[in-house]
Amino acid sequence: MPPHVTIIGAGLGGLTLARVLHLHGIPATVHEAEASPAARAQGGLLDIHDYNGQLALAEADVTEEFRAIVLEGRQAMRILGTDGTVHGEVADDGTGGRPEVQRGELRQVLLDSLPAGTVRWGHKVSGARALGDGRHEVTFADGGTLVTPLLVGADGAWSRVRPLLTAAVPAYTGKSVVETYLFDADHRHPATATAVGGGMMIAPAPGREIFAHRERGGTLHAYAGLSEPQEWFAAIDFTDAAGAAARIAREFDGWAPELTALITASDVAPVLRPLHALPHGHRWDRVPGVTLLGDAAHLAAPNGEGANLAMLDGAELGRAIAAHPGDIEAALSAYEPDMFARSAEPTPLDGLEDHEIDFESGAGQAMLQLITEQGR
Repeated sequence: MPPHVTIIGAGLGGLTLARVLHLHGIPATVHEAEASPAARAQGGLLDIHDYNGQLALAEADVTEEFRAIVLEGRQAMRILGTDGTVHGEVADDGTGGRPEVQRGELRQVLLDSLPAGTVRWGHKVSGARALGDGRHEVTFADGGTLVTPLLVGADGAWSRVRPLLTAAVPAYTGKSVVETYLFDADHRHPATATAVGGGMMIAPAPGREIFAHRERGGTLHAYAGLSEPQEWFAAIDFTDAAGAAARIAREFDGWAPELTALITASDVAPVLRPLHALPHGHRWDRVPGVTLLGDAAHLAAPNGEGANLAMLDGAELGRAIAAHPGDIEAALSAYEPDMFARSAEPTPLDGLEDHEIDFESGAGQAMLQLITEQGR
């Protein structure tokens, strides 16, 4: 008899697991701290890769729904120099293996695929403890508790489930990004919109970078990355939106104005996002009745793989549970080694901003070709 599975976290990974379990007739409940699906913005564009994320969505039987929300043309990529010169460009000809979707829309696809009541909103976990025989008790912030034979932590970077398995905690990577948005950019900021192009733009330099995506409706979603200690950012008053934007922009003095406008012309207050990561190759010894997926298991600095790996984790875990319906430990022992291995693989974006790119040698175009061809 399959166990009732308790999933903590209604992100893409947790929802993919719940959907795959549902398809196999295995009961699951997802407990989510947020009060509702619309409690906060769900982030920007995600490129869903044909070698992991799309496989997970196929396992969840939502490929058709996924295809319906793809933003055509957004697989285009370019690398710019700090002077705004395009040093590498790959067009979106419709054949690439990384179609782009809005994270919130993809999450809604997965939510819509689940039976009503699968997700329990407003259930913030405050802790969990082992009871023996693979059973665990979960305590919620409102004082409620539950006991489960199979607990899955899909609760992100600061997982409340992770301490049951490992003492590892995320460490600051030495870099933070400042997030901004420019709305209706084609009309209001045409030079910047032209610089970003039709999809993703990367302007890298040692210790500094600007990334931007073209989202739905002409929105430009940007991140200014700076390799500085957290104390450096603490000296900036981010409650003063204009002052914070000006201070960050000073770190990009001499860069093309169409690039720095992604910071100074933001239509929202700049948001500081420190980047943390678990140790590379993080793993743990098997603990009965509990496991992790996604960022809870293998948080890394943004490299284009996080959401894809979380969904594949969820799909593979769901498939392992279905393959061993009466043996939880066999399922988890089948799932974890493969999850450890794939999360430790390097990606083309790792450390891009930490190196001086010799644009004269054609390195920009070569880097883009590597990124776009991986996994095809």
